Amino acid sequence: MTNQTMIDEVFLVGFPNLSSFRILIFIKILGIYIMTLFVNVLIVVLVIFSKTLHFPMYFFITQVSICDLLMTTDIVPKMLSIILYEGSSMSFKSCIVQLYLFGVFVISECFLLTVMSYDRYLAICSPLHYHSIMDSMLCLKLIILSWFLGFTLMLVTPITTATLHFCGPDHIDHFFCDVAPLLELSCSDTSIVEIETVFLCGAIVLIPCILVMISYIYIVHTIVRIPSISGRQKAFSTCSSHLAVVSIYYGSLFCTYAIQTKGKSAFLGKIMCLFYTVITPFINPIIYTLRNKDIKEAVRKYGKILELWARFTKCHFLPEEGPTSLRFNITSNRFTVQ
Repeated sequence: MTNQTMIDEVFLVGFPNLSSFRILIFIKILGIYIMTLFVNVLIVVLVIFSKTLHFPMYFFITQVSICDLLMTTDIVPKMLSIILYEGSSMSFKSCIVQLYLFGVFVISECFLLTVMSYDRYLAICSPLHYHSIMDSMLCLKLIILSWFLGFTLMLVTPITTATLHFCGPDHIDHFFCDVAPLLELSCSDTSIVEIETVFLCGAIVLIPCILVMISYIYIVHTIVRIPSISGRQKAFSTCSSHLAVVSIYYGSLFCTYAIQTKGKSAFLGKIMCLFYTVITPFINPIIYTLRNKDIKEAVRKYGKILELWARFTKCHFLPEEGPTSLRFNITSNRFTVQ
């Protein structure tokens, strides 16, 4: 039997085909990452401090924002280093930890989106019983259950993967430690891990997706029975943003893992992973903000508070240099100095 040297670290190659554009890609992804942090933190802060947003739907939205924040923070900082330096190494243990945390946040968000569809089902199909059913205790239990399932279901794959023998090569053709490219480095039989991954994907993608579809079948059936057009529009507007987020999230997730990650499809697989690890967490809070009057009103309210605070500090602590004010533009979601 030949001696096999176990690898202590792996080298993530990132996007070698796009090395000539690495500075441009680095700047764009860094900008998206900063905006993702800002917008998601803004939603969490608004829901915490605005009493008009103290409803189950908005608490679920904050949990999705937290998932997006943690997932991007788990992936993007290391990815930026990989892009800038055309590859980067990390310890094998750190690779397993990154794989585990990424899976936790993906699974938790899948179940949170399913819980939100149940919340919308109750709000539209059983409006008279909504507040008695979806009380604060049930809301808290559903949130805890979603996170618990994320942390527990994802334990299987990293533990089984860590028991395999990895004797080289140590180069991973990806920008983070995903399961499929990591298994290509193993010199052991990986069939058990592959079977576990298939069953896990079925549990975290297919089952929640089916539950979401069932919820929206009942929701659509209830909406079309509303006699007035304005009533139908109002009912649909309460769930349209969630439906858009669910479609984008599950669609990108399904397309990513439906694509074979070997041969010519490896680059396309990385592009799809880039979409739901970088783009999706950025556009999710924007969709919720643009389609929700309560959140936009909270943004206007706290934008005015920041404007008053800027004027106060200008008058009392800064030398006068002419009339200057800080205003928040809701259409562009940014502060402007005038």
